[in-house]
Amino acid sequence: MRIGHGYDVHRTKPGDGVVLGGVRIDCGQALEAHSDGDVLTHALIDALFGAAGLPDIGAHFPDSDERYKDADSLELLEEAITLVRREGFDVEYADMTVVAEAPKLAPYIVRMRETIAGALDISPSRVNVKATTEEKLGFTGSGEGIAAHAVCLLEE
Repeated sequence: MRIGHGYDVHRTKPGDGVVLGGVRIDCGQALEAHSDGDVLTHALIDALFGAAGLPDIGAHFPDSDERYKDADSLELLEEAITLVRREGFDVEYADMTVVAEAPKLAPYIVRMRETIAGALDISPSRVNVKATTEEKLGFTGSGEGIAAHAVCLLEE
């Protein structure tokens, strides 16, 4: 068994919605990013790569490469899990936390779990997504950005 941790953050800006865990959420903000800015999926990709002993998301999907401009992060996750499986690992469990003051994420959590599980080709019971605020503290608390943490357990 191997464990991996991932973290990602993107600055917010005025907009018409964000993508988190592969789920579009209509709201008054967007995320500044080269891809779709899905911090939750990006954190998970880094956790998977870390557990498999592979280089991080930036090495595999660099923002300097125009192929990844406006990329769908679920497609990147599917590529990532293919690389992880080539290393001889399967996902046993993934647990993630989004840190954001807004939008409110509770109505979307089940869909995020199902969407991520689908991209990983595992049962949603092996994926957990949580959301929290930082009580108006720090850059996420002031609404300047959205962050996510992810841990995963891989089995050889």
